[in-house]
Amino acid sequence: MRDRLLIVAVVIVCGFAAAVDAKLVACVGDSITYGSGISDRANDSYPAQLQRILAQYDPAWEVRNFGVSGATLLARGDKPYIRQSAYTSAMAYNPDIVIIKLGTNDSKPQNWQYKDDFISDYGNMIDAFRALPSQPEVWICKPVPAFRVNFSIRPDVIRDEILPMVEQIGREKDAPIIDLYTALLDAGDLFPDASIQTRRGPA
Repeated sequence: MRDRLLIVAVVIVCGFAAAVDAKLVACVGDSITYGSGISDRANDSYPAQLQRILAQYDPAWEVRNFGVSGATLLARGDKPYIRQSAYTSAMAYNPDIVIIKLGTNDSKPQNWQYKDDFISDYGNMIDAFRALPSQPEVWICKPVPAFRVNFSIRPDVIRDEILPMVEQIGREKDAPIIDLYTALLDAGDLFPDASIQTRRGPA
């Protein structure tokens, strides 16, 4: 898990290394962001690792973890991120960069029944962050791959439906996309139970 999240952090650093004027980074997402199942989440979650990497370039960088395990992008999902206190905190942080890594839990049947809302809900979240006084640059992530059905998360929905929607959102909102899916597609050995989950809980 720790190695997996280090790869996530490196991919993200490569993605926005050019944003040299930015200093405050808000990591928004589900359990991959939160660091669910990591024994030392405070130091080994991907936002924590991202903090250490960026600090090598400039100690003024500050990365905060606003991940919520099980969270959905969908406002009508079973655990909408926008209804969580972490969302309120991320907005109050007034960041320079926002990284959104949501969509995995949306693939569950009880959530994906609202798939027609996915693009508009995602766009609304991007707009809400962009409207902050700091006018942050918002980066969106393709979800990491799921290697089998687990916790009702469906690999085919992520691959065939959510990924194209993320690409469409990126085009329509002119939002840079961090492709975690492709970066980790051949890294099944980094996933202990052959899925994007740890055995301790949902994404």
